[in-house]
Amino acid sequence: MASPWVTTTTALLLLLTLASFSNSAKFNITEIISESPEFKTFNSLLSKTKVAEEINARQDAITVLVVDDKAAGAITALPADTQKKVLAVHVILDYYDPMKLDSVHGKTAMLTTLFQTTGAAADSMGLIKYTQGADEQMSFASAEPGSSASSQLVKVVACRPYNLSVMQVSAAIIPPGIGKGLSGSGNGSSSPTISGPETPPLGTEAIDADAPDQMPDYASDQDVDGPSSPAEPSPTAKSDKGTTDSLASAGNKLRQDIMGTSSVVGIMGALVMFVIW
Repeated sequence: MASPWVTTTTALLLLLTLASFSNSAKFNITEIISESPEFKTFNSLLSKTKVAEEINARQDAITVLVVDDKAAGAITALPADTQKKVLAVHVILDYYDPMKLDSVHGKTAMLTTLFQTTGAAADSMGLIKYTQGADEQMSFASAEPGSSASSQLVKVVACRPYNLSVMQVSAAIIPPGIGKGLSGSGNGSSSPTISGPETPPLGTEAIDADAPDQMPDYASDQDVDGPSSPAEPSPTAKSDKGTTDSLASAGNKLRQDIMGTSSVVGIMGALVMFVIW
């Protein structure tokens, strides 16, 4: 059962806004919001982040939750890329006004936002949880786990049933994990680790896989197809050969001397025997 306040206020606002909108005409979200100067900061953010262009491109069944300049300070304090994500959270992909919200079964619902369609929302970060309390107060909060803050419906700014609805809420709806990357369970991502070139083990050299096979250290630099030249004896080999030749010459000389001495001894012995005889 809707409260008298909700029913009366909704009916009055719908009558006023229907008088200024044509269902057949396309809307421009920034032009509509500019009619209310207290939303100047929020409207400027929609233009700067180009979220306004995405809203205007849809032109069907959309609800924008706006905040006044004071409450918009919570958004302007964020980095530029996070501002766009937060603004997308304030765009519900369906038409809602107080009358429709009051008829929600169970007085609670999960509402899909523009941020949910970007692929950057982890878990339920791109959803808004709507609740209506026992005092008939309508509230909105991020559906992300750990979110405790809620924002209350203040008033209807403009609407075009069942095409466009612009409603003011008391505070910006900022999911606690937004701007911190995908941190939900199972959806987490980590930055790739970039490592430098691998250092080859000590005593080895890295070989380019695309380079021709390297020749062993002991390979000759000569052309493999050309004739091979005889190896020149090393100085050590020359010295060894000279020593061997000298030893051979000395041995021959000694042998000749011994043979000469033996001949002389033999002759002298023969003479002695002849004399005695």
